[in-house]
Amino acid sequence: MFENLSDKLDVIFRRLRGKGRLDEENVQSALKEVRMALLEADVNFRVVRDFIEDVRKQAVGQEVLESITPGQQVVKIVHQRLIELLGKTTSQLRFGGRIPAPVMLVGLQGSGKTTTAVKLARLVASQAKRVALVSADVYRPAAMEQLKVLGEKIGAAVFDASGLSDPVEICRAALEDARRNGYEVMIVDTAGRLAIDEAMMEELKRIKEVIQPSEILFVADAMTGQDAVNVAGRFNELLDIDGVIMTKMDGDARGGAALSLKAVIGKPIKFIGVGEKIDALEVFHPERIASRILGMGDVLTLVEKAQEAVDEKQRRELEKKIRKNEFTLEDLRNQLRQIAKMGSIKDVLGMMPGFGKAINAMKPDERELIRTAAIIDSMTVAERRNYQIIDGSRRKRIARGSGTTVQDVNQLLKNYVEMKKLMKRFTKGGLKSLRRGNFPF
Repeated sequence: MFENLSDKLDVIFRRLRGKGRLDEENVQSALKEVRMALLEADVNFRVVRDFIEDVRKQAVGQEVLESITPGQQVVKIVHQRLIELLGKTTSQLRFGGRIPAPVMLVGLQGSGKTTTAVKLARLVASQAKRVALVSADVYRPAAMEQLKVLGEKIGAAVFDASGLSDPVEICRAALEDARRNGYEVMIVDTAGRLAIDEAMMEELKRIKEVIQPSEILFVADAMTGQDAVNVAGRFNELLDIDGVIMTKMDGDARGGAALSLKAVIGKPIKFIGVGEKIDALEVFHPERIASRILGMGDVLTLVEKAQEAVDEKQRRELEKKIRKNEFTLEDLRNQLRQIAKMGSIKDVLGMMPGFGKAINAMKPDERELIRTAAIIDSMTVAERRNYQIIDGSRRKRIARGSGTTVQDVNQLLKNYVEMKKLMKRFTKGGLKSLRRGNFPF
C-alpha cells in the first residue's frame, strides 16, 4: 500500500537531503513536487492544498533553514503533518457499558462487509471477549450462509435467522439471543447496494434505532479512491458513523482515500484490511502508516506480527537446538511456515527501516518459500533430521516428488549447510536475537 506515493516522496526527499543548505526556493520547489505526488495518489485536492500550506509555513522558518540538517527537518515536518492527516492517534473500538455491545457494519455492496465482520470478530475475540455474529442481509443470495461458514472457521457463534425475513426483526432477535447467552459483543453485517438508495438507508436507520449500536463502522473499498470518501461522507450524514474500516489496502498502491478520509468527513479510520486471510485485519496506527509512507519502516507492527506467528514452545525448543547445533531441515520447514504467517516477503521487508526503496530492486520471490517447503516436504523424516544421508538417488527422488530439479535440491542443501555454519559461529548473538522474537535467517 502507498507504493506509488512512497516511491515519489523518496526521490523528492533524497534530493532535498542531499543539499547542504536550503533556501525558500528549494523548499517551494520540493513542495510543488510533493503536491503533484499527492494529487496523483488521488488525495482530495482541498486536503492537498491545506497540507502543502501547513508544511510550507513551518518549513521556510528560520529554525529549519538554518539547521545543520535542513532537509531532514523538512522530512520531519512532513512526517508529523502526515500523522495529523491520518488522524493523529489510534482510535479504539468502543463497547460502552451495554452487554452485548452491538457493532454495526455498513457500506456498499462489494466493499467486503461480510469477510470484514468475521475478521473483526476474530480480532475482538483475541481480546478475551465472547463474540456473536449476525447477518441482516436478506437480499444477497447465500449471504447468511457465507457468514456462517466463515464464522465457524474462527469458532464464533452465528445467529440462526431461520424463519425470519425482516432485517430489523433479525437484529432484534439476535440481540436478545446474544444477551441470553452471555455474549459481550455482537457484530451485525448489514445489506449493501450498488449505490446509496433511500430504502437501504431507511432500513439501516431502523436497525440502528432497534439495537442502539455502540459503534457504526463504514466499510470502504480503498480501491475506489475518492468515491469511497464521498460515499463515507453520505453515510455519515445519514447515520452518524463512528469510524471507517478500509478494506483492500494491500491492493491500493495510491492510498488517496486513506489520506483524505479523516480530513473530509471528520471520522477516523479504525482498521485496515491487508489481505484475504481471516487474520488480515490490522488496527490503524496513523504514526506507523506515516512512517511506512516515508520509507521509515514499521518495526512495531513487524514485531507484533512476529509475536503472533512464533509459537513460544517451539521458540524455546529451537533455541536449545541451535545451542547444541542440532537445527534440522524439519526445523527449517517449521520456521518457513511461521514466516508465511506474517504475510508476504515484500510486506515484511517493507516494515523494516531502509528497505522501502530496496524492495523493488530485490524483487523478492514469494515462490521461493513455497519451493523450499515443497522440497523439504518431499523428504522422509530421516532425511529431514539428517541431511547427510541424502545421496544422489535420494536427491533425484526428492526433486521428482517436489516438482523441482536436482539443482534446486542441491542449492537448498547448500544454503542449509551454510546456515548451520553461521548459527554455530554466532550462537550467542543468534540466541539473543531469537529471544527478542527474531528469526535466525
